[in-house]
Amino acid sequence: MATGTTIRQPSPQPAGARLRVGVVKYASCDGCQLTLLDLEDELLDIVERFELVEFPEASSLRSAGPYDLLLVEGSISTPEQAAEIVELRRAARRLVTIGACASAGGIQALRNWMDHEAFRSAVYAHPEYVASLATATPVREHVPVDFELTGCPISKAHLRELLAALAIGRRPQIREEAVCLDCKRRGTVCVMVARNVPCLGPVTQTGCGALCPAYGRGCYGCFGPREQANADGLAAWLVAGGRGEADVGRLFAGFTAYAEPFRSVVTRLGGTRMVPDGPVLRAARGASAAGAGSEPDPPAASDAAAASDAARDPNPGAASNPAAPGRPTEAERRRKRGGTDARS
Repeated sequence: MATGTTIRQPSPQPAGARLRVGVVKYASCDGCQLTLLDLEDELLDIVERFELVEFPEASSLRSAGPYDLLLVEGSISTPEQAAEIVELRRAARRLVTIGACASAGGIQALRNWMDHEAFRSAVYAHPEYVASLATATPVREHVPVDFELTGCPISKAHLRELLAALAIGRRPQIREEAVCLDCKRRGTVCVMVARNVPCLGPVTQTGCGALCPAYGRGCYGCFGPREQANADGLAAWLVAGGRGEADVGRLFAGFTAYAEPFRSVVTRLGGTRMVPDGPVLRAARGASAAGAGSEPDPPAASDAAAASDAARDPNPGAASNPAAPGRPTEAERRRKRGGTDARS
């Protein structure tokens, strides 16, 4: 997962014009979008250059677009979200995902190894009223993404650099390096060498300032795998050092477990609950079968039904819930309230 991957070079904004910015969220905790409000010293400068036309966390102003920049938080976890992100992509000149959920699936992507229908039935008294997909996936699996800011939450410095770069029409300059280098810069003693504490720092993208190692704890991989991360090598080294495979797999089964190459390590070693018919294991079997020249496993009934529902109806939750017939989608609510924005 390359934080600095871009699809196209930003163009400079005309003098005096403000970029129209939208901030939307899906399956997430809101922490990454709140990082924008945490830029307290820069907020006045930000509003001079950017017009926040859609940001429900901070304003009642709503807009269905168009957007010069759309910041998207959260993974895609329902048929409604899968349909809406396509619509929003059409309305945005640039789409940037913010946080581990939008860029890697988030902690909720652990469901991708499990039986979605089993735990949905265990949690909800009437699971038929709850429209959700069998997977929680990053935004880039649904639409093209221009840039990704990783982290749980994202770094204020990274967000500030992104906004500054877009304002003047250059590519964001965000370092592609391991957390270990931040430990070196701040003089933090390596927790693996000095204390034999397992740490994902060697394979994790920097951005947090090596916060956990500074307090004697191993890195949890919140910013996801760095470019060309040798996760298999680190996992093998930890196992060779005497740790159980499931324990090592559990290290990778965190906020960015669904991002490769962390996903492959978790799938191979365990560390989270897995069922043979879970989406990840089913896909792995399909890839193996394709390589061997045989037919891959067919999709599970729950996946096929969800995909069919999404294609027929972008708001299946309303149709399946007799208590809320015709329930408007978030996109419809955004359009209805868009009258507060004369240009939308």
